[in-house]
Amino acid sequence: ETENESAPPPPEQTTPQETGNEKGKVWSLGEGAPPEESEKRDDSQRSTLFVEKPQSGTVSVGGNITFIAKVEAKDLLRKPNVKWFKGKWMDLASKAGKHLQLKESFERHTKIHTFEMHIIKAKENYAGNYRCEVSYKDKFDSCSFDLEVTESSQAAPSIDIRSAFKRSGEGQEDAGELDFSGLLKRREVKQQEEEPEVDVWDLLKNANPSEYEKIAFQYGITDLRGMLKRLKRMRREVKKSAAFAKGLDPAYQVDKGGKVRFMVELADPTVELKWYKNGQEIRPSAKYIFEHKGNQRILFINNCSMADDARYYVTAGDEKCSTELFVRDPPILVTKGLEDTSTYVGERVELSCEVSEDDANVKWFRNGVELSNDPKSRYRIKVEGKKHTLIIEEAAKNDTATYSVMTTGGQSEAKLAVDLRPLKISLALEDQTVRLGQEIHLKCEISENVEGKWYKNGQLIEASDRVKLYHKGRIHRFVIPTSAVDDEGEYMFVPDAYNINIPCKVHIVDPPKLHLDGLGENNTVTVVAGSKLRLEIPITGEPTPKVMWSRGDKMVTDSGRIRAETYPDSSCLVIDTAEREDSGPFRITLKNEAGEDTALINIKVVDVPDPPQAPNVTEVGEDWCTMTWEPPANDGGSPILGYFIERKKKQSSRWMRLNFELCKETTFEPKKMIEGVAYEVRVFAVNAIGMSKPSMPSKSFVPLAVTSPPTLLAVDGVTDTSVTMKWRPPDQIGAAGLDGYVVEYCFEGNGFSQDTSTDLSEELLEPPFNREEAERSSLKENLILKTDEWIVANPELTDKTKFTINGLPTGSKILVRVKAVNAAGESEPRDHPQPILVKEGI
Repeated sequence: ETENESAPPPPEQTTPQETGNEKGKVWSLGEGAPPEESEKRDDSQRSTLFVEKPQSGTVSVGGNITFIAKVEAKDLLRKPNVKWFKGKWMDLASKAGKHLQLKESFERHTKIHTFEMHIIKAKENYAGNYRCEVSYKDKFDSCSFDLEVTESSQAAPSIDIRSAFKRSGEGQEDAGELDFSGLLKRREVKQQEEEPEVDVWDLLKNANPSEYEKIAFQYGITDLRGMLKRLKRMRREVKKSAAFAKGLDPAYQVDKGGKVRFMVELADPTVELKWYKNGQEIRPSAKYIFEHKGNQRILFINNCSMADDARYYVTAGDEKCSTELFVRDPPILVTKGLEDTSTYVGERVELSCEVSEDDANVKWFRNGVELSNDPKSRYRIKVEGKKHTLIIEEAAKNDTATYSVMTTGGQSEAKLAVDLRPLKISLALEDQTVRLGQEIHLKCEISENVEGKWYKNGQLIEASDRVKLYHKGRIHRFVIPTSAVDDEGEYMFVPDAYNINIPCKVHIVDPPKLHLDGLGENNTVTVVAGSKLRLEIPITGEPTPKVMWSRGDKMVTDSGRIRAETYPDSSCLVIDTAEREDSGPFRITLKNEAGEDTALINIKVVDVPDPPQAPNVTEVGEDWCTMTWEPPANDGGSPILGYFIERKKKQSSRWMRLNFELCKETTFEPKKMIEGVAYEVRVFAVNAIGMSKPSMPSKSFVPLAVTSPPTLLAVDGVTDTSVTMKWRPPDQIGAAGLDGYVVEYCFEGNGFSQDTSTDLSEELLEPPFNREEAERSSLKENLILKTDEWIVANPELTDKTKFTINGLPTGSKILVRVKAVNAAGESEPRDHPQPILVKEGI
């Protein structure tokens, strides 16, 4: 529940105080419409909005009372407008304070708006008629109720003052303090009948304070508050006087242009007497006439004007007696009344009347509520001498009402009926299919120039920077320069005040598009074997495109190890535990009513290489060997970066890494092995993913060294057909031992040429053979190699250190060499330093 903090206090009429302070305030705001008048209200706009109306009540002076009105919100889109009035026209919204509070609340479950008016510490003059009005768009409801305050007000002193009049206000400190509106009686213009003069003060004295306003307007009073102040001041000054046997009346009234007579009677006729107006002494003139009749002193004021409406007093010695003079304008009559009028929405309306005087004060009302001539108001009031016209430039449906005028001497009312012309749709909205980002332009034309509202999916659309609404004459347009996906929907234009709508549908389309910016070259996606691939491809399109994945002629379903998952703005290819066989192209295709898009995505599953084949040991040495191998048949989808080599003794199970930097070649030479021990070697291939399994081990091998060349090779004997050679075993034999010797020879003409001739007989005659000298005369110094046509003299190894080469041609010259042989192979040859002549010596 929220309290309306701006709600006004109970309007309190200021009780006259000479000092002008605010004490003694009472309500004096007018009265409610009599029951018979309420029945005359034009019900063309009224509908039942109240579900609970405020009821009349009684409260004692100083007590509190609450009036409650309830309105059901079931058919209302927003809170209805509620106003509280005292009398007919006094709106209480500006009077909230310590004596009046206006509250409102809303119960969501029952959908009931509750409006409360609290009167606190009531005073006797709060009594009167009140009214509550509720309105919502063209709906209206009103309810009148009465408040009775049980303690009656004291009777006002009997004051003989004629009537209440319009104050000029010039020179008065309380001038223009409050301008009350008059009450309107709903009656036709009557011929003004001659009525006897009415003493307004008698009326006010016997009237309820709520009737003050009505009386004030009927008798031409606009400064009611000022009048009451002056009256109270006069009542306060009434006291017994020694100087005046008879004083002035409290107040006098006179018609404009008439003459008034003030008279006092002195107790002592010799006392000097002076007259004053608003504190200024009055001097005798044609306007002011003084008379003396015995003890009577008389002042006549001729040709009274509004400037004579003032306070007057007379002094006799130190005493004074005062009064108030009220000058009244003659009543203004309505000489030509308003006429009932019917029109259509949008038309110009003029309601005219004529009164008896030029530029007279005329009040206009709509359903009893006074209309102002504010420039911002949709109602314009035009005055041309005696003719007064209410103008509505473009009539609306809710202008249907009862309009009335009131003057100080008459009233007139007429009914205005504003109807809608039958509406025709000249151009209906058309369904549209709009490409995303393009303009949406909806246009319709109707037969009437009326405003209207646009709706999308039932929701009101307001104009904004993005949405442009245009209305020119009978044409209405709706424009969105750049469409978005959310702009799709059902649109509708509803002309104001008509129960009709013009619908259409807007369909937003966008050709599907694959966004492959995040993929590699040639749309290649690499995944390591054994891991999970989740490839997400962003997609766009409106309506949301249909997504299809395929591999070759086989569709990828939404289940299985390889599957497709589709979301509103993306599609995923999922491969659980990728395998090498999953490598290859996958096709993704998007389709919707606006088009199609497709792309090939290459899936590359990479793995460690296959192991190489078992290596081959091509050569062994004393502590080394030479091994070769072929690259693996499958590099795992990633280039081979190199190899690791391991070896182990054949009888061991522990492998030892031989290189810690990758070997880039397919050959390697292990070293630092033990001669005579059997070994095996194996190879690992390495790529960017990792290292392969090991190859199969090589065949076992034993590092062995050949012997050193035989020593001391010499000719042991020569015949005409044979040569016998002898030598000594090698200096170094090694773990492989010595299996035997191979003797080879070649003829000098085939294999060598000799620079110098040697006589072998001389060599034989000079034993022992000098080894050092023979080595110094090596073949490199004395022989030139021509060919490798060496002939093996012994097809089978000989284990002797002496061998005879038979079957040689007599006279030929041969070169001889000997090699030691073991399991590691043949040693380097030991060459005889000189050719040998095959000829028996003498």
